[in-house]
Amino acid sequence: MADLGLVVASCVLGFVSHLFFRRYEPHSANIAVPILVTIPPALLILLHYAVSLGSILTVYVAFLSALSASIVVYRLSPFHPLAAYPGPVLGKATQLWILGIATAAGHQYLYLKKLHDQYGPFVRIGPNELSMIDAAAANQILGPGGLNKGRYFTAGRHASTPPTIVSLIGDAHTSKRRVWNRGMTSPAIREYNVFLVKRTQQLIERLQNQTTSVDIVFWLDLFALDLMGDLSFGGGFESMKEGRDKDLIGSRIRGFMKYVFFFLKTPAKITSLIPELLTSQPKFPGLYQHCIFCRKLANLFKNSMISDINLPSIEPRMAHLLEQKICGTILYADEAGLEKERPTLESSAADGIVAIIAASDTTVSAIACCIWLMITHPGVYQKVQTELDQVFPDANNLDGIYDPEHQELEYLSACIQETLRLHPPLPSNGGPRQAQEGDREISGRVIPAGTSVYTPTYALHHRPDYFSDPDKFIPERWLSSNAEPKDLEKQTPFNAHETSAFMPFSLGPANCVGQRFAKREMLHVLSMLLCTFDFKFDKGSREVETIHWTDSIKEFFVATRGPMKVQLTRRSAVQVSLAVA
Repeated sequence: MADLGLVVASCVLGFVSHLFFRRYEPHSANIAVPILVTIPPALLILLHYAVSLGSILTVYVAFLSALSASIVVYRLSPFHPLAAYPGPVLGKATQLWILGIATAAGHQYLYLKKLHDQYGPFVRIGPNELSMIDAAAANQILGPGGLNKGRYFTAGRHASTPPTIVSLIGDAHTSKRRVWNRGMTSPAIREYNVFLVKRTQQLIERLQNQTTSVDIVFWLDLFALDLMGDLSFGGGFESMKEGRDKDLIGSRIRGFMKYVFFFLKTPAKITSLIPELLTSQPKFPGLYQHCIFCRKLANLFKNSMISDINLPSIEPRMAHLLEQKICGTILYADEAGLEKERPTLESSAADGIVAIIAASDTTVSAIACCIWLMITHPGVYQKVQTELDQVFPDANNLDGIYDPEHQELEYLSACIQETLRLHPPLPSNGGPRQAQEGDREISGRVIPAGTSVYTPTYALHHRPDYFSDPDKFIPERWLSSNAEPKDLEKQTPFNAHETSAFMPFSLGPANCVGQRFAKREMLHVLSMLLCTFDFKFDKGSREVETIHWTDSIKEFFVATRGPMKVQLTRRSAVQVSLAVA
């Protein structure tokens, strides 16, 4: 039988260790793990106990049990700084609870909405994590002077890799953002229209050649990959031409994002070990291979910006990506020399990966969701086609879509807005923000230092006091001759329409830099598809691929989705010319 004195001493040491870690919390597992490993043996030596397998097991079990119990009791006690916030007991006790829900099924956004429906707009979802779906709070958290990006945005980044616009904060983010902003000016976006028209034309042509049911999501994925390849790499992907993602670029990146999302939800002390995990290829082959692939892709982007490309050093099956130089479009680093410190090629290469991830999966999700909503709402679908036929009676000239002042496609634009409200591409709005320098007051509530705060877009967009009938697809809520919500209330039966709660592209200085081009892309692609084809669900396919397709939407940082099987019929009343003037 274990020595009672040793057990008691180990338990006391576990409790004291918790008090110590509360005051001097190490942010890295490289520090915490050695401390926890060495404390129990040190106790044996200090108390002059014989070191044996039995005594070692006794001291470790007692120490870790007491430490864990002390942590859980404190987190559930009224003395915890977040004790006043309601939430599930298991969520308050351990962050692993939300980790399991988020990564097992990819339905974190649905779970957060369920919690907010039960507990209200301010919910404690973890030991030191809050979720808020209050419009005023979201603007304070994400807007100028709001909360900083937390450790989740940088945890696991290897020291050899440059930070991206996603992880940077402060002046470094401002400088990087200026470079991106210059790539998203109105003149720059007009230049991108050449690529947009070309790839949309190719998409229409490939869809016309399909004689059976079509997985529209599959072809939209290839379209988005080719388009972003044009803008970021200067072309070369040619996925639609091949009819497949021949280099597995899209699937590799999506696989990588699943790992990113997993580690985003993992306690920060554990994520600090990620760089070491990546060196353990046999133990984590999937993560290792995805990361190696993304590194190769970044290197290709870097090489596409320099003249002396050493093709033999590039993986042969990917060498064709370098056939064209980058076209000086989105990311070529500060060509005019407007920044004090010009971005490095490595930094621009890393941003190239960000551009593909941010602009491909997100727009595909939005376009696919809009098509699904059209098919499931025939009355709305008919109104959209009527509007398109009135604006473009012969569909021979769609140049007006590119005009920033073009307003005729009001109803289709409203459908896109409503789609982004119902199914935002980033359902949980990415990673949390953190109160890092002292307590902060947000929407009249105190946020203790060190607290991570989520602003889940999906749950925010479905608040009934912000949007009447929030779960229904009603594009009319966005129709108004004036952008002011009060005018909308006068013209429609909606009692609630809070536009400040609408944030599909996030808010503040770190909002989506490419949202103007994304909106243009969605409007153009949907216009061309709906002018050219009649869409119907394929009756021979499974319901999860048709009428219940939205059940396949999962969140792994960005929204992913399953196949959507449709039947396409060329609209006989419309002869579409896709020639570029």
